[in-house]
Amino acid sequence: MLDLLLAPAGLVLLRDSVEWEGRSLLKALIRKSALCGEQVHILGCEVSEEEFREGFDSNINSRVVYHDLFRDPFNWSKTGETLPGGALGALSDLCRKKHPGPVTIVLDSLSWLLLHLPCTTLCQTLHAIHRQDSYYGETSPSFYCHGQVHVLGLLHEELHGPGPVGALSSLAQTEVTLGGMMGQTSAHIIFRRPQQRPTHQTQWFSILPDYSLNLQSVPPLGSQPQPELPATQVDPTAHLTFNLHLSKKEKEAKDKLTLPFHFSAEKQQALLHPGRGQSTSQIFYEPDTFDLDQEDSDDDLDI
Repeated sequence: MLDLLLAPAGLVLLRDSVEWEGRSLLKALIRKSALCGEQVHILGCEVSEEEFREGFDSNINSRVVYHDLFRDPFNWSKTGETLPGGALGALSDLCRKKHPGPVTIVLDSLSWLLLHLPCTTLCQTLHAIHRQDSYYGETSPSFYCHGQVHVLGLLHEELHGPGPVGALSSLAQTEVTLGGMMGQTSAHIIFRRPQQRPTHQTQWFSILPDYSLNLQSVPPLGSQPQPELPATQVDPTAHLTFNLHLSKKEKEAKDKLTLPFHFSAEKQQALLHPGRGQSTSQIFYEPDTFDLDQEDSDDDLDI
């Protein structure tokens, strides 16, 4: 999984959430890059350097260069320790430096950068890094990285709308969305290659204390849906004081019964062709004294 994520140069976008945090996976990718001999530059914005380096051994920490934007990002203390140009200037300086070999630039996090930089400016900077890396050593007015450049960006997608998330997603060559089930973490990975259709892959994993990955080829047993047990059939009419079921004889009597509203052929013939001695029904009405109103109903109209 790590080899696939770090194989192509470009932006690797890690999308996490409140339920499934992504900094642990980010540090696992940093560990892999450092073990491969790459120089790792971390633009730290959300946690301190001490907290970020915690868990790495001395071999990993010796290859990690931490650029601190967490302690005093705007140089309010006037100590001169703040990186010149702020976050954007620090990111540009990382790409202007000449690196002898492959380098990994870690942005922790893109969400912090989006809160302090316009989305278009950040996207243009990331695009320039990828474009310069495609030229592989050619110089441009702003960027001239030598060798492959991997950019690892952590994005807290719940903090942003669909616009910034979609813009960063379109720039990413590899996109990892963290999720899981039953306490087990999964990564849905999208690989985008030039002139190829995107490929999808889902990987289940766990992160060990030294930030190495324990990969699982299939979902954990605890996360697999369990087959539903057959529900016991309960007769709702078992304890009623009356019977809703008919016996065999009662069903036969019911089938033979002619309903009063049923218009059978015999009734139709009897009504159309009355036999001798049969008379049609008549209604005789004799008005009562109180049925006629002697008063003029239009008397109030003054006609």
